[in-house]
Amino acid sequence: MKVFRGLEQRPVFPDGTAVAIGNFDGLHLGHQEILRFLIDKARERKLTSLVLTFSPHPEKVLGGGRTAMIQTLDQRLAGIRAGGIEAVLLAGFNKAFADLTVEEFVDRFIVTFLAAKEVVIGENFRFGRNRRGDVDDLRRYGRKMGFAVHPRPAVFRNGQIVSSSRIRSLLQAGTILTANRLLGRPYLVEGRVIRGRGRGRDLGFPTANIRAENEIAPPGVYLTLARIQGRLYPSVTNSGDRPTFGAGSAQIETYVFDFQGVLYRKRIGLHFLLRLRKEKQFPGADELIRQIRKDVAAARLYFEKKASALGVIRVSPGR
Repeated sequence: MKVFRGLEQRPVFPDGTAVAIGNFDGLHLGHQEILRFLIDKARERKLTSLVLTFSPHPEKVLGGGRTAMIQTLDQRLAGIRAGGIEAVLLAGFNKAFADLTVEEFVDRFIVTFLAAKEVVIGENFRFGRNRRGDVDDLRRYGRKMGFAVHPRPAVFRNGQIVSSSRIRSLLQAGTILTANRLLGRPYLVEGRVIRGRGRGRDLGFPTANIRAENEIAPPGVYLTLARIQGRLYPSVTNSGDRPTFGAGSAQIETYVFDFQGVLYRKRIGLHFLLRLRKEKQFPGADELIRQIRKDVAAARLYFEKKASALGVIRVSPGR
């Protein structure tokens, strides 16, 4: 997949493109439907399938930076690539971009730079200065400038719309099972292992402390799959401020079952599967150790039953 970072690279598409436009944060079930439709249109008309997306998220510029992203930019691009898309134009979003008129956006991006013949969007798509443009405006320009417009309906699960904003709320509340259903996969947090204070080792459960690259870390204690150097390992992950030792800044630490080797400074991915419990403050270390033992025993039982389906390295019996 070709990634064009900004218009200065002057992408050229002599045969034209089929373009999907959006932020695509999370690449949830609704986004996946849009990308599937895009690929079908591109194949049907022998066009390049292309995604026009933005960085930073427009709400970070227009909304004062309050929007927490579900994915890192690298995760978003990797997901688009995995979906079979041929090219991405990553447009830098700033005040000048936000000030483009409806006609300027269509002429500069859709027609001139992307040579779009087919445009795929969500049904509530808005664009241009003050978000004045809508689907009807885009269709009107399409009839005049030679491209077709395909608004895709929202996807619903259990009577509720699948949206990035809903998934953000679910993740921030620790409602991981519902969030995963709307994403179509387990939520992934990635980062590098940093040096901690060694409390986990002192408690008998050495943990890897992770400096997360993602902006959302679901609070609580979870069953997770740790991806280390391309392999999946069962793990239990605590995400929060560890109140038993005095509340501080939020951290992610994971106990990886049966891993042999040094994790310090390695990049690790954590796939969040199931929340075991909320984080809580214990009277002391002994009570915390007892709870950790229960968490680990529950995790080992779960992974023993699910190991084959999850593709994990089989865990050894608990101690």
